[in-house]
Amino acid sequence: MTADREIETLHDLERTLALGLPLCGLRLQDLDLTRHEPELLARTDVEGLVVLGGRLSPELESHLRAHHALIFPTDPHAPVNPYRATLYQPNELYAGLAGDGYDATPDALAYHWSRDAQLRHDAFVTLLRAIHDDSMSDALTEFVGTRPVVGVMGGHALARGTQGYAAAARLGHTLASQGLVVATGGGPGAMEAANLGAFCAEPAQLEDALQRLAAVPSFRPDIAPWARLALVLHDEVMGAGRPRRVSSVGIPTWFYGHEPPNVFCDGIAKYFSNAIREDGLLARCTAGLVVLEGAAGTVQEVFQAATRLYYAAEGSDLPPMVLVGARHWTEVLPVWPALQALAHGHGMAGALHLVDDVGEVAALLRT
Repeated sequence: MTADREIETLHDLERTLALGLPLCGLRLQDLDLTRHEPELLARTDVEGLVVLGGRLSPELESHLRAHHALIFPTDPHAPVNPYRATLYQPNELYAGLAGDGYDATPDALAYHWSRDAQLRHDAFVTLLRAIHDDSMSDALTEFVGTRPVVGVMGGHALARGTQGYAAAARLGHTLASQGLVVATGGGPGAMEAANLGAFCAEPAQLEDALQRLAAVPSFRPDIAPWARLALVLHDEVMGAGRPRRVSSVGIPTWFYGHEPPNVFCDGIAKYFSNAIREDGLLARCTAGLVVLEGAAGTVQEVFQAATRLYYAAEGSDLPPMVLVGARHWTEVLPVWPALQALAHGHGMAGALHLVDDVGEVAALLRT
């Protein structure tokens, strides 16, 4: 029996130590090692062991280094833990919102940290951001597992209380009811609506949430009341005995500082790099991709997904991409004609769909 290469919980570390498994080459991620220092100080088989953040005494750090382990420090001034092994929960990102407002939350501080001109060319901070994003990808893979995922894309400007918002929410609910994990870009607007629908287990619960959220239609001009109302509803849904299955995932980015994360998610994978975030989101959409009306960011996602379909190996079973809103995608933003031109003569042609009614979407996706 061998130990897993990545040790992300104290339970796994305790199991490894109890079984006397070798420590060389393992990665200890964000662990408090103080309780196990006597055992670790007695071990010398630590060459190639990598300690990513966490807590350890100077004595243990010196011992591990002396036997050729690698210790990756963190920055005590960083607003996020770059070595975390789990996705974020909404209350983590919005901690402090009730008392000091949005600007004091870890979410806002992380954005400003990522944009601080004095840090942009700091190699250590760049390294920490990269490690953070890799940790997010690892945690997201473990969180989703083998569940079928459908991506729902759409603009951040769609306001609560509108017919479009309600339609996106009911679509998310329908998809989750079919056993799919609804993954979005994790922001406001259409993204929040789809996550909300998937998050609410009961139709009546969703309709109540839609009515109450309409009291604060937008995150502009002030994020705080928009987020506070959503957090109240989030906690009520969780307190109502919501099933523990994963049905709603948000994958936002600090690249878009004007887009706060929505809270209606089982887990939030937030990235510093928008490129890594976009690629990871689209790569996980095994059941297909639904594109609601949007603008530049949504168009970028459409063509990034189209590139995957275009260059897929011949004969591949391609996940469907469904664009919703014929007039929007043919006249307002004529994306559909471009997709059709790209698809001509390629296998991707059969994966593309244009519909006007969200009620047509579910039948076109994999389940």
